[in-house]
Amino acid sequence: RLQIPGRSVLVLPLPLVSPLIKAPENNFPLPNPPDIAPLPHPSKLSRAREASALLDPPFAWTFDPPRISHHFGFIGHLWRQLGIGLAGMRLHGDVSDDEEEGAVMDPALLSSSSPPAGAAAAAASRLVVGYALTKKKVKSFLQPKLLLLARKKGISFIPIDETRPLSEQGPFDIILHKKTSKEWQRFLEDYHEVHPEVTVLDPPNAIEHLNNRQSMLEEVADLNLSSFYEEVCTPRQLVIMKDPSSIPTAVAMAGLTLPLVAKPLVVDGTSKSHELSLAYDEASLPMLDPPLVLQEFVNHGGILFKVYIIGEAIQVVRRFSLPDVNTYDLLNNVGIYRLPRVSCAAASADHADLDPRIAELPPRPLLEKLGRELRGRLGLRLFNIDMIRELGANDRYYIIDINYFPGV
Repeated sequence: RLQIPGRSVLVLPLPLVSPLIKAPENNFPLPNPPDIAPLPHPSKLSRAREASALLDPPFAWTFDPPRISHHFGFIGHLWRQLGIGLAGMRLHGDVSDDEEEGAVMDPALLSSSSPPAGAAAAAASRLVVGYALTKKKVKSFLQPKLLLLARKKGISFIPIDETRPLSEQGPFDIILHKKTSKEWQRFLEDYHEVHPEVTVLDPPNAIEHLNNRQSMLEEVADLNLSSFYEEVCTPRQLVIMKDPSSIPTAVAMAGLTLPLVAKPLVVDGTSKSHELSLAYDEASLPMLDPPLVLQEFVNHGGILFKVYIIGEAIQVVRRFSLPDVNTYDLLNNVGIYRLPRVSCAAASADHADLDPRIAELPPRPLLEKLGRELRGRLGLRLFNIDMIRELGANDRYYIIDINYFPGV
């Protein structure tokens, strides 16, 4: 039973599947994996955006903070009433962009509960949200329940036609999107120059920062939450761009300790970009496929915390993660274990019978401080972070991934 302000939502967990992931000589039981989504904050340019400005012509995104606060308060209140976000939006696991390409939209999704499109909807609404999302995101986000309550609250969601100029559509109060192509970025920039009063969630150059796992965690590496006893850091990591044969030497020079978690460097929404590999021995490292990021594995009781940040609202859920690795495992396992996506909604651990010391959620004040800090650094207001707590060290947390506008 998930407690939400003003609501009590009963969530029926799906059965967990624990496939056997085969290594060269071993079978390794692992739980299913998950993924998630975030929301944007148009604040000052972060260091990441300043860096991206060196590569692309700078573009000044201007925002009206009071207007944004009003919009987020309104939408956040709407989501809280729906009990959406972490309980109801996707209990069957997320689908990657490449997996959903052939999916067919359910006509009922945008029929009776969908507001009328165009100017008629704008005239009847206090808030008009234009959206440009993948089919996957539309199915998981714009559910009939959300659309119906949105209409009652005076909010209209109108699809954006990317084949037509934005100036011919709307009018919009907010543009909500999860598109990262250069063409789409120019599309938005041209529109925002003419309509600076429209809030864009989020600025494309801020989102782009999360599409690379090296830059993704750079904003977290020097976090200093000195007012708290808890420590928040990132695992030691190494970026390998090419030449798999050089990986053992690079790992030794960096002083990384086995086992290592290997992740694709680029996050592009495909299922492949969310696949993990676990390397137990040095001799197997050349079997990995660069470009990738290698992170030291941290024992964490097999539990991962997904922290969803929507504006100033924060919600946390537990997910099953990779099991701990002990000395016996290191001595008796060799090779590269290819793993599917870890921590998906189907791997929910919120109702599992767990050791309280492992299942205890991170302190709320710590999460609120962390959320404020990351919103400012990333320039986003719709995102989630994946956190683990080091086993046996209740005051040390590691951020291992950050996702923009995630699924749940």
